[in-house]
Amino acid sequence: MKRLILPSALWLGMMFAFAMGSAAQARELPDFTELVKQAAPGVVNISTSRTVERRSAASLHGFGGQDIPEIFRHFFGDQFGDRLPSPDNGRGQSQERQSLGSGFVISEDGYILTNAHVVEGADEVLVRFNDRRELAAEIVGSDSRTDIALIKVDADDLPTLELGDSENVEVGAWVAAIGSPFGFDHSVTAGIISATNRTLPRDAYVPFIQTDVAINPGNSGGPLFNLDGEVIGINSQIFTRSGGFMGLSFAIPINVAMDVADQLRDEGHVNRGWLGVMIQPVSRDLAESFGMQKPSGALIADLDPGGPAAQGGLQAGDVILEVNGQDVERSSTLPRLIGRVSPEDEVTLSLLRDGQEVTENVTLGSWPDSDRKQPQGRHETASQTRLGVSVSGVDEALRERLNIEGGVQVREVERGSVAARAGVKSGDILVSVDQQSVDSASELADIVEALPADRAIPLRLYRDGRSLFVALRID
Repeated sequence: MKRLILPSALWLGMMFAFAMGSAAQARELPDFTELVKQAAPGVVNISTSRTVERRSAASLHGFGGQDIPEIFRHFFGDQFGDRLPSPDNGRGQSQERQSLGSGFVISEDGYILTNAHVVEGADEVLVRFNDRRELAAEIVGSDSRTDIALIKVDADDLPTLELGDSENVEVGAWVAAIGSPFGFDHSVTAGIISATNRTLPRDAYVPFIQTDVAINPGNSGGPLFNLDGEVIGINSQIFTRSGGFMGLSFAIPINVAMDVADQLRDEGHVNRGWLGVMIQPVSRDLAESFGMQKPSGALIADLDPGGPAAQGGLQAGDVILEVNGQDVERSSTLPRLIGRVSPEDEVTLSLLRDGQEVTENVTLGSWPDSDRKQPQGRHETASQTRLGVSVSGVDEALRERLNIEGGVQVREVERGSVAARAGVKSGDILVSVDQQSVDSASELADIVEALPADRAIPLRLYRDGRSLFVALRID
């Protein structure tokens, strides 16, 4: 076999092209060195302590009454110091627990942003700066719904970080984080923005920025930077099955955080608008049943009888499409838009009602201190309908407790029936079918008898004291 011999000029040209390509690729990768030099002084380590009732070492650590193994003292001794319990300390005494987190300075006179869960329940908060100074901090205020806390140290001329605009972040952009994972101060990690406007369970008010930046315990409350060195988010949560980083990190947008911080500084608490509705997503079948071209908006499943929505003329079954001209792309968008509006301010809502678009102006209220819970009830008079369910009447006492008019209660659901395929369950209270009120079993049968075949039909029901819609389809 003959060897292929390239001319020297061609060989040199190929090597030059390869070198140039490698250099170009290297130039495209971000360099975070200057960013870190400028930003590091404004990033702080936060440690907190609180006093809790001491239990025995055996019950606290599960070592069967034996002393804590030396390996645990080796790894956790720096964090807990001499406050680790020992078996002979007895019961009923008190001890201090410490937690670690991160934060960053937003004003020269000592205001610092972090996560609410970092300082939650703390008796003492200690802030350590990049120059090794340690200062005690007071908690100005915290907001659990957005997981934002504002703390303050008594100091002047502190190094601050430049804040960006989280509305302008784009998926794929490079970002970096500085924090104290596992207590390792001022650790730097980098990655890209994976997604924006992420909704997480129990966090309806935060449109999270998702990244693949390595975030671990101790990073909470630290800043997320863009390539211009501006803070665009506060690292808050990770998705993990192991307790450590698995490629999914979530940051609170800085615009959301600063709005909360300003209210905490000025008022000591956060005021956010309250509409007084219970909402659910609009599925494809529900969209068809309402005559919508595509599933979007927030479907009102129920209203607080004394809430702003009920007083403003909104109804169960309305689909909220816009708030002050801003699209409600999905149900999770609505709490964010409403939460940005101050109580007592008026919002203009674009709704879909009975197939027609209507507009309602509603004056928002203040978020109540606690959620109202509605009780349940049961009545036992059976009656059959074509839906494949056995239903009963609802007595007046139960209707009054649930604050409903009419309705029938489902006792049994036939397997494979129309109702079963729609998700109807035993115990549900059916209050309307195809936006027609149901007051009795016979009335339900008449309504179902007249329904068109092979079309999605909205059915409103109460389950566990809460209202929701399902879509059923008559064969």
